Formats: sequence, C-alpha cells, structure tokens
Amino acid sequence: MGETSVDGAKMTDSPGGNAAIKSEKKTEGNSFFSWLLVLALLGAWLSVGVMWFDLVDYNSVVGALGGVYDADGDGDFDVEDAKVLLGLTEKPVMVASPENPLGEKELHEESLPGENKESISHSPHGSTYDAEPSLEFTTEESRPANQISPELPPATQPVPTSVSTPESITETTEFTEEPSVESKEEKEAKKKKPKLLNKFDKTIKSEINAAEKLRKKGKIEESLHAFEALVQKFPQSPRCRYGKAQAEDDLAEKMRSNEMLLKAVNSYREVADLPDVPPDLIKATLKRRADRQQFLGRTRGSLATLEKLVQIFPEDVSLKNDLGVAHLLLGDNKSAKRIYEEVLARAPHDGFAKVHYGFILKSENKIAESIPYLREGLETGEPGTDDGRFYFHLGDALQRTGDKSAYDWYEAGHRRGHFASVWQRSLYNVPGLRAQPWWTAEETGYTVLVKMLERNWLTIRDEALSVLDGTSGQFLPEDENLRETGDWGQFTLWQQGRKVAASCRHVPKTCALLERYPEATSCKRGQIKFSVMQTGTHVWPHTGPTNCRLRMHLGLVIPSKGCRIRCTNQTREWEEGKVLIFDDSFEHEVWQEAESYRLIFIVDVWHPELTQLQRQTLSPI
Repeated sequence: MGETSVDGAKMTDSPGGNAAIKSEKKTEGNSFFSWLLVLALLGAWLSVGVMWFDLVDYNSVVGALGGVYDADGDGDFDVEDAKVLLGLTEKPVMVASPENPLGEKELHEESLPGENKESISHSPHGSTYDAEPSLEFTTEESRPANQISPELPPATQPVPTSVSTPESITETTEFTEEPSVESKEEKEAKKKKPKLLNKFDKTIKSEINAAEKLRKKGKIEESLHAFEALVQKFPQSPRCRYGKAQAEDDLAEKMRSNEMLLKAVNSYREVADLPDVPPDLIKATLKRRADRQQFLGRTRGSLATLEKLVQIFPEDVSLKNDLGVAHLLLGDNKSAKRIYEEVLARAPHDGFAKVHYGFILKSENKIAESIPYLREGLETGEPGTDDGRFYFHLGDALQRTGDKSAYDWYEAGHRRGHFASVWQRSLYNVPGLRAQPWWTAEETGYTVLVKMLERNWLTIRDEALSVLDGTSGQFLPEDENLRETGDWGQFTLWQQGRKVAASCRHVPKTCALLERYPEATSCKRGQIKFSVMQTGTHVWPHTGPTNCRLRMHLGLVIPSKGCRIRCTNQTREWEEGKVLIFDDSFEHEVWQEAESYRLIFIVDVWHPELTQLQRQTLSPI
C-alpha cells in the first residue's frame, strides 16, 4: 500500500512493521522509567543529606531565587508552587514584612465590637477640632470599635477627575481610582523572607506547614486545633505558638470577638518569652501584639510592647518611629518629640521622623519651624509619610506665613487622593456626596428647620444675650488655634449629637425649639452653638474635618459693615434673622472689622444625601 512519511521517518504499513515499532517503543519506555527511578533515588538521598548535614543554606537559595521556590506563599515548595511556576495558576499577591511575614489579611476595626475601649487621641490645643482637621493625632483605631464606618479612610479616598483650583471650582466632584505605585521598600519586603524557624522548628516544618495551610485556606478553627495540639506536643516551639496566636487572631476577626483577640495578644507575648526565638519572629510577634493592643484601645500596653521592641532592637529606627506614634496617641507630645529628635540625630534624612516631628512643632504653634520638616519629609515619599494630615498642615503652615506655595501642596494632596479638591480638604469623608461651597435651604431639604430659625431668631437672640451679658462665663474662648488676631467665644448646646444639659438650662427656649429637628440634634459630626466675635478678629483660612455635615449660620447681632465670611472664592455677609448655609469642608475665612461684636447661632446638620444607616453608624467627630 506504499509508504507514509512522518517527520522524515519511513513507516511500513505491513503488520510486521507495526510490531517492530511497538517493540522499539517498549524498549524506550523501559529505559525512560529506569532513569526516572535512578533520579528519584538520587533526589531522595540528596534531600536527606541537605536536611541532616546542612549542605544548603535555604535562605541564601531563596534570596538568590527571589523567593520563587515558594510561589504560592504558603511557606514551602509543593504541588501548588509547581503549578504557579508552570503557569497553571496565578501567583497570589502577598506582601511579606516583619510585622506580617506571611502576608496575612489585616484585622480592621470594623470587625470587632467595642468593649470598654479607651479614648485614643491627643489634642495639643486641649480639645478636638470642630472647625478643621485637627492636630489631634489618631489612627483608625481611635474610632469606637462598635462603629462600622461606611466612609473610606483618608489615604484611600479616590482621586477626583477634575482639579478645582482657587481660581476655578466645580459644583460637584467625580471620583476615579488612582493606580497604586509599589514603593521600593515594598518590593524589598517581598524579596526578603523573614527567618521564623529555629533549628528545632525546622525538624517539624512539615507539621507546622500542614497547620498553616489550614489557616491560609480559611479553615481557621481546624488550624487553631492543629496549632494547639502542636503547642501541647512541642511547648518550646516558638513557631507553633506563633501559629496558634495567628489562628486566634484570625478567629477573632471571624467571630468579631474582643475576648478571642485578647487570647491572641497573650499568645503573642508567650512566643516572645520562649527561649531560642529567631530575631525576625520576635520582631513580627511583638509588632503584631502592639498593633492588636492598640486596636483594643490598650494604648499603654501597646506602648510598653513597643518599648520592649526598641530595647531588643535598638538599631531599628522604624521601631523608634512606631514608639513615637504610640506616645502621640497617648497625648504625650513631649516624649514623642524626644524620640523623633533621637531618630533624626541618627538618621537625619528619615522622612517618617521628619513629618511627625514637623507635625509636633506645628502643634506647638512653631509654624515657621515646622515647614521644612513637613516639606522634606513629604518629599522623601517614604512609607508613612503619604498622609493627608501632613499635606494639610504643611499647606496650612505655608498659608499662615504668606507663602502661596501652600496651594501647590494642597494640589499634591489632591492628586494623591487625600483631598476631594484643592478647596475641599476635609479628611474624614463619605465619597459621592454632593460637594459645593454654598447651599440654599431648598437644596438642603431642611426648609422647615431654616424657617423655624428665622421665625424665632429674636427669642434665640435674647436668650444668647442673657448668657453673654451675665457673669457665668459660659462663652469659652476658641481653642483650636484658628485665630490670627482678636477674641472669639463659643457657647455649646449640642456636641457630637449629645445635648449639653447644663448649657440648655441657660437657654431653655432655644433648646426646646431645636429638639424637634434630629437632622441637627443627632448630627454626631457637628455642634449647635452660639458664636461671638469681637472687633479686630481674623480667622485663618481653614477647613472642617468632614464632608458629612453642612453648617447653618443664623445672624443675631450683626454690625452694619465690617463682618464677612469667605468660602472658596465667594465672600458673603450675615444678616440679622437670616440663615447662611455653607459646607465647611471647603476652605473658609472670617474677618470681623466692625466697631462692635458679632453674634451668630451655628447649627450643623447632616449632609442631606447621607442615608439613615450612615447617620447611625458614622463615628463622632
């Protein structure tokens, strides 16, 4: 029947030819499997030699390969790693770092209900700012733990597509996501794998990996039981106890349980107390413990843990930086300042220390001195410097010294996603809310409240005057460092959605009028108060802390000329018996150049586009 050519080889169609081919294939197959068996035996003996005689420094190999041997990030090389290397599955994105060596998901505050949580804040001016993002140093943990906020944290706010400048401002803001840029430090963190196993733990690595895989696959209870069994079996194993702590940490998030998280905190301490703990594991353990203590509101405990870390690793500047933050969170600016001075003496170009040191100087009202530290710190672009507060306070300091480059830094903060626009620089925001500097009563939907205020303005004025003219000292000086010159007093009736009963006893009619308007009295991100400003007062340009409220000003005693308020690039004047409404998350400034005092009534209301659920769950400011 002729011949057929396949890849240049001749094959005969006869039965004899087929038999010859089958025989040849069988011989080749036997030879192949024989070589495979020999290679497998050699591999097995080589593995034994490597394990028992330390023929290979695994960490050196990992460094040379850039961590590629553990392609799926589970701590060993297995079938899943092979699949990744062969391109059959995608490599998961896990950023390894000393405080998060296995790239585990961070536990966010929204995950846990609060249990006797301490206040975690400090105010260099003696009170929380109610008119601008404050010099109060806080973290996400400073929000009450039972509050689940639908807002985005400042550093992850989407970047507006259109840029509003002081010369041109848009009515509303549209948001788009800004692509993230991986820093040099993050890339290095991925390459450097912490050494978490001591010699003994290397001998039980397979058992540790089995328990760890359960945790990575989300089988947290099974993982915890596995690690508990390992701890009982090997009580001196640091890595087993660390795995137990991590599993408890994960389970706390799943259960939303502070009690379980406390167990994790104690387990982390037990790890560090064991003998022969690798330095990387001590660092990872104690950093995570300090973070979880801070989360629970145990700020002093977190401080003690960080102090221990600094004692163990005195050359690690990043740990001293963290310790400085812990002091700031306790309101101990003096200790924080000393620590950052020590850091800058050792590492004069450390950007993290610079921005925090500048932050402290500005809180001391050392405006000019704070500028170079804030500016140079931000220019480094180091982790921890890209924070809206630093852009905000650098711009504010520059404005107060008459430096017009302030708006360049506001623009930079806007591009980084910290500010909705150059004008609107609040830091605690709900995205997507209508954004405009001035509002009408109809636009707010609160026309009934506005009409009530304007109809009863004389009653409200008379009660305010009775307090103002008395000797009770109810009007307290503005203490937020917002004045360039003059005197400015305030008398508060509601604060963060809570009625100040002692104040309302002095102005009972005014408080009774407002009780029927929950859009004002329940506004946890605002106040209701009287404001008196004496002649010769100038209030610096500033912005409020949040876009979640609008501010109403009812004119009570307004001189015929000399009093005005600017919001963005529009300036207006008050009228007695009339309400002005503006969004104080936009930059505003006040001048009182009249011959007598100015008295107004301030009523903050929820932004009308916030849902009832948002109003109930947003944290107070």
